Amino acid sequence: MARIRKNKKVFAKPVLKKPNVDHVTGDKIPKSFVFSRGKLPSSLKQLELDLRKLMLPHTALKLKEKKRNNLRDFLNVAGPMGVTHFLMLSKTESAPYLRVARTPQGPTLTFKIHEYSLAVDVAHSQSRPRCPQELFSNSPLIVLSGFGTGEQHLKLTTIMFQNIFPAIDINTVNLSSCQRIVLLNYDKETKLIDFRHYSIRLQPMGVSRRIRKLVQSHQVPDLRSLQDVSDFITKAGYGSESEADDEAATVSLANDIGRVNKASMKSAVKLQEIGPRMTLQLTKVEEGLCSGSIIFNEYGNGGAVRNENVPEED
Repeated sequence: MARIRKNKKVFAKPVLKKPNVDHVTGDKIPKSFVFSRGKLPSSLKQLELDLRKLMLPHTALKLKEKKRNNLRDFLNVAGPMGVTHFLMLSKTESAPYLRVARTPQGPTLTFKIHEYSLAVDVAHSQSRPRCPQELFSNSPLIVLSGFGTGEQHLKLTTIMFQNIFPAIDINTVNLSSCQRIVLLNYDKETKLIDFRHYSIRLQPMGVSRRIRKLVQSHQVPDLRSLQDVSDFITKAGYGSESEADDEAATVSLANDIGRVNKASMKSAVKLQEIGPRMTLQLTKVEEGLCSGSIIFNEYGNGGAVRNENVPEED
């Protein structure tokens, strides 16, 4: 008689899902997919990764793409995962393009990328690059400048980028979570948009760099070569008391932030670019998701954007 084997029970570890609604504002948290359409050169593939990192934490950092995937494949996955926006990079013979779309029904904004610099290029241009991983544990702030011209396509651009990141309540926001900022500046003369990504640092006013480092670190400094502890504080070569405080914007904090910035003191706000950097031009606005009637066309009604061979979606 054959021995009957009992099936072993398989226990699956529950997956903890991130909340889809902000517990403070009550609004739905925007989430994004950043992916490419068509074949990209290595520099644009790195730009794609930089944009994914910029959109953290509410994006798929390790999104897997296949050549046979079409837009419908991404859309089918986006719904169950609560994804609200697509950022799509493509490349033609003349220029690379970035499309920003609201799922599932649009609209879609198409930008021509005139120039771009990768995050690694920005870091190499700085004497002291700073980009710790904890910067990306919270979404960046968004600042839009020069878009208030009253034109419909610029209003749509403003709404799109304002809604691509979570909204904040200035009365309840935790200041320590505001560590990055995305700045978009529109030049009405050239019709170009400067896209920049910065980290935000606070430095107490009237405190030298050496004292700040001493307070922030948990290590006892090496005082063997000094005659007195005052020599450690006044030693030359570590910046003045203000260290360019007069060139920075100052704020009065509502509460303490970290070990150095206290609510009783004024702090200087310093921005440091972390990339990526882009110069964009809005060329087309479509009513639907990469389809539908054209709301705006920079090249007129003749469909000049299609003449630029921007890849059409399925």
